[in-house]
Amino acid sequence: MSDTEQGTRSGRLADPDVEARLARLDELLAGLEAAPGPTVRSALEAVRLLTEVYGEALGRVLDRADGELTGRLTDDELVGHLLVLHEIHPEPAERRAERAVERLRPAVRERGGDVEWVGVEEQVARVRVTTGGGGCGAGCGGGTDDVSDAVRAAVLAAAPELAAVEAVAAAAERQAAPAFVPLDTLMRRSAPQSQEPR
Repeated sequence: MSDTEQGTRSGRLADPDVEARLARLDELLAGLEAAPGPTVRSALEAVRLLTEVYGEALGRVLDRADGELTGRLTDDELVGHLLVLHEIHPEPAERRAERAVERLRPAVRERGGDVEWVGVEEQVARVRVTTGGGGCGAGCGGGTDDVSDAVRAAVLAAAPELAAVEAVAAAAERQAAPAFVPLDTLMRRSAPQSQEPR
């Protein structure tokens, strides 16, 4: 039984329902922030205080969890996101970003490309993105820009502490192109040297 089916049968929210509620929450908060008045300020403060309390509760759960439970909690997309939001995720940002790239890799490979984690330099995540060329015409979609955008979004969602995501060239692209030597130059080099007068 999938997590979605299990959540629905036990009265819990399925992932699409959670996403819909989060989207609606964003809309409501944006509307509140744009409205003037003391009532709005009180409502926003109530949301902030409630969020802080829930963050503290999550932190206490982590304090009491063993390694296996901590791993299961951080693997859950919603819980992991909340741990990041409250800045209490036990994994370092670099590891979270690497895992986000690993999760995207199968989908990118299905489209004939690849994405590889390189590392972090000065708060910038570095990934190597390649797209497949094997007989895939213009109608295939999923070009380098699309893949790079998806990787950037996934990495920054998993590790918002990072400043940016940078795509680095694949090894074949980094190698300098061989210098072009004109044919007539080769012909001159291979011609016999002029003989000295006898």
